[in-house]
Amino acid sequence: MSGHSKWANIKHRKSAQDAKRGKAFQKYIRAVMVASRNGGSDIAMNASLKSAVERARGANVPVDTIEKAIKKGSGGMDGVSYEEMSYEGYGTGGVAILVDALTDNKNRTASEIRFLFSRAGGSLGEAGCVSWIFQRKGSISVIGKGLNEEELLMACLEAGADDLENNGQDYSVICDPALMSQVREALISAGYAVEGSEMVMVPKTTVEVKTRAEAEKILRFLETLEDNDDVQNVHANFDIPDDIMEEIAG
Repeated sequence: MSGHSKWANIKHRKSAQDAKRGKAFQKYIRAVMVASRNGGSDIAMNASLKSAVERARGANVPVDTIEKAIKKGSGGMDGVSYEEMSYEGYGTGGVAILVDALTDNKNRTASEIRFLFSRAGGSLGEAGCVSWIFQRKGSISVIGKGLNEEELLMACLEAGADDLENNGQDYSVICDPALMSQVREALISAGYAVEGSEMVMVPKTTVEVKTRAEAEKILRFLETLEDNDDVQNVHANFDIPDDIMEEIAG
């Protein structure tokens, strides 16, 4: 999972850079609007909205823009109806891929996702073909230089977390989604700097990627999926060795 975590970390930095240029604003705003519409505008009572807001803030979306999106969502979004969709399939080397999307046109989005899978040499499958490989978890990002990893791990376990992943520049605390707020508050109380939290799909099994060429092909495909306007998240079960991932990141 280390290679996968590094990719997630790279994605986070890239999305923040893209958002500064205005490229990704609409995705984050749309997610906030839909979460507000589905669960209400009270962040304290709406875990999905809280996650969407934190992702938007992490990508430097202005606070006033987020607030307007919450109000617009809770007010019905001016007649615009977005649906949450999932697409499942396989990429190069049998890597399982799960795509989360928000769309106002299911036929358009399905056609675009199918085309992207086909162009990359992958295959789009039926509902349920890969979702069983993934498990929904809460992920809390802890930042800070010179942290004692053993002490942080103990604090995480005492708070009820399942695991701790070292991403190189930060840490991901993995926990049961129902315990995410509890773990987050416990870490903050213990003096740790929590950057954000969100729901993630963690693979139960992984597919090892053995060459740089294969790794670059997979990552290009995933980035192409994420560049689609309707796609919110892309989950995959690859495991790229640290040395290959560091070459690519460099």
